[in-house]
Amino acid sequence: MNQLIIQDAREVAIEAARQAGLAIKQLFDQVAHVEMKDEHGDVVTEADLLAEAIIVKEIQAAFPDHQIHSEEAGVIGVSSDWQWLVDPLDGTNNFAIGIPLFSCSITVMYQQEPVVGVVYEPMTDRLFHAAVGNGAYCNDQRMQVKSCPSLHKGNIGWIQGHKVQQDPTAVGLRHYIDTRCKRMMRLWAPTLQWCMLAKGDLDGIVLYKSEGDDLYSGILMVKEAGGSVIDFNGETFTGMNSEPYLIACHPDHEQELLRMVRAGISVPVRP
Repeated sequence: MNQLIIQDAREVAIEAARQAGLAIKQLFDQVAHVEMKDEHGDVVTEADLLAEAIIVKEIQAAFPDHQIHSEEAGVIGVSSDWQWLVDPLDGTNNFAIGIPLFSCSITVMYQQEPVVGVVYEPMTDRLFHAAVGNGAYCNDQRMQVKSCPSLHKGNIGWIQGHKVQQDPTAVGLRHYIDTRCKRMMRLWAPTLQWCMLAKGDLDGIVLYKSEGDDLYSGILMVKEAGGSVIDFNGETFTGMNSEPYLIACHPDHEQELLRMVRAGISVPVRP
């Protein structure tokens, strides 16, 4: 793994995310057209496409031999050990209805492992960034996942894929967590929840079958902030998975949250 490439890629990702974020901010609350992407409620706006064009242009100029996978454009370039995952506007549904809670997410993968993650929240001018082995930062302040006395008094983030909808197992688990913690949060902007956990503002995350270009920047952010990311089998999560079921929290609470998830899955859903 080339550390110089990682360092340069981090700088390119930061600049691209900032430029895209500024363009999105200028369009906020001025959405002229919203297009439905599928029957599951995912949408796209002109801001998604503009931000994507800005980010892709910056990446291609700096790393023409790297592959890009972007939320709207799909795969760009030939296969490579280096792949950029781009979600130009994570939280499009929020953006489309005037909720100022969204981000630009860029991840650099090397051999299917995240090595650089950048998440920019334009409405607050908060820049989250992480590089493998070098920690995670919010506006250059080092982040650290925090431990709490008990998850039953904590705030847990819930993330589910668009296609999950009202899957009975997901509904049962979501309800179980919601009634056993101080608060369960659903932001419709997953990258910001990962960043909140890394920053110490959330106590855990449960992710139910939600894979996409916005996932791996958040995972790297949490891991570099000292957090634990495991699957529902209790195994450390590495690489990529097309249907991930994940738990993330401070290592002290790993088993507690895993027990809660397993209990929630086993509870039948009442009709």
